[in-house]
Amino acid sequence: MPISKCLQKSEPLWKGWDRKAQKNGLRHQVYAVSDDCYVGEWKDNMKHASGLPCLQCRPIRVSSGKGTQIWKKKGAIYEGDWKFGKRDGYGTLSFPDQEMGKPRKVYSGWWKDDKKSGYGIQFFGPKEYYEGEWCGNQRSGWGRMYYSNGDIYEGQWLNNKPHGEGMLRQKNGNRYEGCWRRGMKNGSGRFFHLDHGQLFEGFWVDDVAKCGTMIDFGRDEAPEPTQFPIPKVGSTQQSPVATPERQNTAPPQPHPAWPGPAQPSPAQPGNRQVLFSVRASPRRLAAAHKADSTSKVGSTPKAGSPGLPCSSIQPLTASLQIKILDPDGVLEEALAMFKKTEED
Repeated sequence: MPISKCLQKSEPLWKGWDRKAQKNGLRHQVYAVSDDCYVGEWKDNMKHASGLPCLQCRPIRVSSGKGTQIWKKKGAIYEGDWKFGKRDGYGTLSFPDQEMGKPRKVYSGWWKDDKKSGYGIQFFGPKEYYEGEWCGNQRSGWGRMYYSNGDIYEGQWLNNKPHGEGMLRQKNGNRYEGCWRRGMKNGSGRFFHLDHGQLFEGFWVDDVAKCGTMIDFGRDEAPEPTQFPIPKVGSTQQSPVATPERQNTAPPQPHPAWPGPAQPSPAQPGNRQVLFSVRASPRRLAAAHKADSTSKVGSTPKAGSPGLPCSSIQPLTASLQIKILDPDGVLEEALAMFKKTEED
């Protein structure tokens, strides 16, 4: 039997021509419709250059294993690694500077999927830059930020803000060590006031210290120490307290215990004394005698013992003489009026 063979279909000519027209390997300046220019290596019609970049070469100069992209509208220049049409690997991004007259480096570090990822350095100004970890074009991870006012923050970052454990060192030497949330002090931390020689340790909420303790810390070496040191907890040292002036400087005299004998008070200059007698009733004397359980009938109480001497021989009535200070003479005048009324 005759053997028949199927004829193979021939490939369209345009496919072969397109394959030959695709850019592969090293190409010199290739311009896009927007006048953007790329110089470097290609693979399957996509920018693909891998290798370590040469940071000292010029933007247009092509070194082995990297490509250079120039955006005409913004004037930005990227020089570094590429992977299937995207910036991937190590590269440097620069922008034109009118003052310097040459491109100014903005970012130098690692990229992934056309975004900053990994370790890199971002320049925000002449004296302000960040060096640390990146993720998705944002500062995330551990990094150090140098601010234009002289402050330095070193610690953890999340979404371009300090988040986690970190330390902020100010220009005057003061520093904060503790927790951060959303770019603000949140949680427990310590603030060293080295200019005053003090240390505050406590809890913070949105950059505001809510509670904590303040102690002296290097007060002797501080450039501007406080006027008085902070006393320690439990110390017997007391600071001087201002007391208001009094017109009468005589100490108050204790009231004599009644019905005991009156206690003599020291004579003070300018003080007047009034002497009057009080007559005790039999019921009061019996109560005083009953309270003194240690005294016996017919016995004489010891010196300083409370109550009046009471026995079966002594009368059931007794008198008591008391001296009372009367600086203004009010009591003396009242007693005189009482005696006059009693005589009338």
